[in-house]
Amino acid sequence: QVQLVESGGGSVQAGASLRLSCAASGRRISTYTVGWFRQTPGKERDFVAASMWSGTSTYYTDSVNNRFTISRDNAKNTVYLQVDSLKPEDTALYYCAAKRSNEDLREVGTYSYWGQGTQVTVSS
Repeated sequence: QVQLVESGGGSVQAGASLRLSCAASGRRISTYTVGWFRQTPGKERDFVAASMWSGTSTYYTDSVNNRFTISRDNAKNTVYLQVDSLKPEDTALYYCAAKRSNEDLREVGTYSYWGQGTQVTVSS
């Protein structure tokens, strides 16, 4: 079992930056693929970024490419999502998730473990 806890969200103005954290416990997160997803009320949960368990490959949805960066600190058993140049359309509840497989990184249903989410609100 892997327990995930997100933190670092907040209310900011457009153009600001935040660093979201996904702290893992129960297992070494270095052996899991980790994804970040976001969701707004009434809409589906959407893929944002993923880091394969090898730590060498990362993937992003087009709308956040060159603005968001996913990274790992294995010593702290934590995965981060650095979010820069925030836009109002980035407003959402951000979730991290983990799984063993490196396949289907964008598919919500393939992740085994989820955190409770951290809210990011961006005002114009």
